[in-house]
Parts: sequence; structure tokens; C-alpha cells
Amino acid sequence: MCVEGTWDLSISTPIGRIAAVAEFRRREDGLLVGTAHGAGEEVPLRDVVLHGDRLTWKQAVTKPLRLNLAFDVTVDGDSLAGTSRAGRLPASKVTGARTRTD
Repeated sequence: MCVEGTWDLSISTPIGRIAAVAEFRRREDGLLVGTAHGAGEEVPLRDVVLHGDRLTWKQAVTKPLRLNLAFDVTVDGDSLAGTSRAGRLPASKVTGARTRTD
């Protein structure tokens, strides 16, 4: 399963829909790394793990609120779907489409 590339994400939160872009790449040692862009900030992705078709990662954001997010999505070709959770808040639905492969 290949997840490398640029993904347009849509996150349905209690405060409205948030658009973001996630970029994943594989380092020379085989580890997945990435960055996310949205709401005027760029943040590194942490603990990026691909197990079969399940992709998980964590990231911290400061806009619109300061939150630590945990993503858990299933990848199917050039699309993904799953959830993002911020602490004890209810999970938010996440969908995405790959726009570019690197």
C-alpha cells in the first residue's frame, strides 16, 4: 500500500468543516513522515504508521483551537476515510483524496 503524496482532507467538526492538506513521504530508512497545512499553519505529523490499509498519525494544531489530534483512516487507492479525535471530544469524520504522488 502506497500513501506517499499530497492529500486534500476535509474534516467535519462540531464548529464546521475544515479543509487541510497532508503530505506523506517515505524516508530512506523506510519510515513514513509528513506535514499538514491548514488554517494558516504548517505542522509536522508524528507517529505516522501504515498497517495494511490503515493509516494513523498525530499532529498538534493551534488554529482555530489549540488541540492534539489523532487520525485513524482507511486508505483505498487515492481516497481515504476515517476519524480524527481531539482528546475526549467526539470523533470528527475525515475524508480525503490524493491530488499528487511524489
